[in-house]
Amino acid sequence: MPPATTTVRTFLRQTRGLATATPGAGITKRSPTNFTDKLNAGPSFADFTGGAKDEILSPEESLELRSPSSSEMIRTVINAKGKEITRLPSWLKTNIPIGTNYNKIKEDLRGLNLHTVCEEARCPNIGECWGGSDKSAATATIMLMGDTCTRGCRFCSVKTSRRPPPLDVHEPENTAEALKRWGLGYVVLTSVDRDDLADGGSRHFAETIMKIKQKAPAILVEALTGDFMGDLAQVEIVAQSGLDVYAHNVETVEELTPFVRDRRATFRQSLAVLKKAKESKEGLITKTSMMLGLGETEEQVMDALKELRKADVDVVTFGQYMRPTKRHMKVEKYVTPEEFESWRVKALEMGFMYVASGPLVRSSYKAGEAFIENVLKKRRAAGVAPSVTAPTEEKRAE
Repeated sequence: MPPATTTVRTFLRQTRGLATATPGAGITKRSPTNFTDKLNAGPSFADFTGGAKDEILSPEESLELRSPSSSEMIRTVINAKGKEITRLPSWLKTNIPIGTNYNKIKEDLRGLNLHTVCEEARCPNIGECWGGSDKSAATATIMLMGDTCTRGCRFCSVKTSRRPPPLDVHEPENTAEALKRWGLGYVVLTSVDRDDLADGGSRHFAETIMKIKQKAPAILVEALTGDFMGDLAQVEIVAQSGLDVYAHNVETVEELTPFVRDRRATFRQSLAVLKKAKESKEGLITKTSMMLGLGETEEQVMDALKELRKADVDVVTFGQYMRPTKRHMKVEKYVTPEEFESWRVKALEMGFMYVASGPLVRSSYKAGEAFIENVLKKRRAAGVAPSVTAPTEEKRAE
């Protein structure tokens, strides 16, 4: 009779074999979890860089499913692994960025250790804004104060940390020198949120703007700032630094703000920032941006526009929200170009000075066009120039 231990070992080997046996014919493996399916069903990078020509569908793609709304032309396909993949509509496809100016600007950025939101936020328009044949018509959005944010909004792909690296004291000088070298006509300065700093970075912003105006006074400067945790004194410092346009984005309608933005940002706080900027300097243009496709209703968008007009905001832009990675909140709807045009008309009728509205429009997308042609150059020609007010010694003190 074999020992008891041998019998136990034999039994364990048999049960393990049964538990891990390879499925035979007619046995289907367990399908991926529902969570994994949803996570991987979003558009891929290739969808955003596709050319204008429709590609030939593979056999598995021929099993496509159409959206209930045929006018939106949203398609889903079943790939070789049996997963349903969303295919972007044609109006959201852009070309891969190329061009002499594009490469030159990228080289200068690396050489001066500067960051742009164009790259960090994976903007689909980077090739168009950087790659034109005329450098004076090119636009760039410089991201100040590093590439690490203290907040974590659900739509944004910029990396986050509670303790970002310290500010680069040479950044204002380097930024001004780079812009003078490029010869751009219009530049947007933005930044990550720096809630770890006492002033939120307002003095760093102001110093950069003043140095740009000293080195290249012809460049039009827009500052796209955060909310400085609601500290309106910091808003005033930036607004009086010599910039041409003060921008701060509400991002979405008030009802969706808690689900889209970091908990420290509120719709009302953003309205207060825009209102304070307008009050801080006579004639200053204020601007904001909203993403569509997050699940907002028409009534909610109209209410948001009414509140923005009450705050005397001059310019508003609308663009399609596009999920930067599979870790971010999903797109609820692909808004059609016709709907974007409808919002442009409605906003203009409400009294906004200028409205940019389209699927690929971003807050700083071709930023110079609207203002150079419609407002700022006309004001300069008429002799109305923005004044530069340096922060007082009291405001400079920490």
